[in-house]
Amino acid sequence: MIQYLKDNIATILISAVVFGLMAWVIIYKIRQRKNGESSCGCGCSGCPESSRCHK
Repeated sequence: MIQYLKDNIATILISAVVFGLMAWVIIYKIRQRKNGESSCGCGCSGCPESSRCHK
């Protein structure tokens, strides 16, 4: 088991960083949606698609 970890430490660390970033983005988007912020980052007042918004 120790030898496996030594052989693959770079892959394990990079995978952990990538999965951590993905989790952070998902949590950030969920919090934005709960706070009523739009998903595109702009306001809905001038948006031509505001009638179709799923906000």
